[in-house]
Amino acid sequence: MARGSELPPESFDEILAWFNADREVAGDIYVQLRQDLTRIFTWNRCHDPEWLTDEVFDRVARKVHDLRQTYEGDPRLFFYGVARNLIKENPKKIKSHVPLEGAELPAVPSHIENDTAGMREDCLQHCLQQLDSDRRKLILAYYAKEKQAKIDHRTELARQLGTSVETLRVRAHRIRLTLEQCIERCLDRKIVTTK
Repeated sequence: MARGSELPPESFDEILAWFNADREVAGDIYVQLRQDLTRIFTWNRCHDPEWLTDEVFDRVARKVHDLRQTYEGDPRLFFYGVARNLIKENPKKIKSHVPLEGAELPAVPSHIENDTAGMREDCLQHCLQQLDSDRRKLILAYYAKEKQAKIDHRTELARQLGTSVETLRVRAHRIRLTLEQCIERCLDRKIVTTK
């Protein structure tokens, strides 16, 4: 889930200001809008509803300064329009992938598959221990829940840390990249030693 760019916090603040002058009311609108967008993408059977919701906010954030000056009406409608465009783009991206149905792939022996899963788990535990305590707690908390509970939990986690959900997402993404690189190196070492 690599992001193309990191948006400055002032863009997020400007989105909130566009929703409502009262920051608390704006925050409630933001949380509800995220939930609504995620549901819309889910209903439309999009592959990664959360990523697409992030993409909607990223696209709007890039233009929010000008939008606040020119757009008339409920800002949420603009977000829904961006979501509708993403839904139209989504099938195009899916069609560019080659389907594997009918392709004969060599079967992976179950003992090798189990060994690989075990190695991944060992490497994950090893790499988690390589993180400092704060980063380890953050990444474990970030991925602790699923579905709607995950969204609510991350919102609460951001509030506890005194930061925005976007900033929390960027922090978690950076930690995840570090873990993925560590796991890859660890797996490479394990595979070399088992040959």
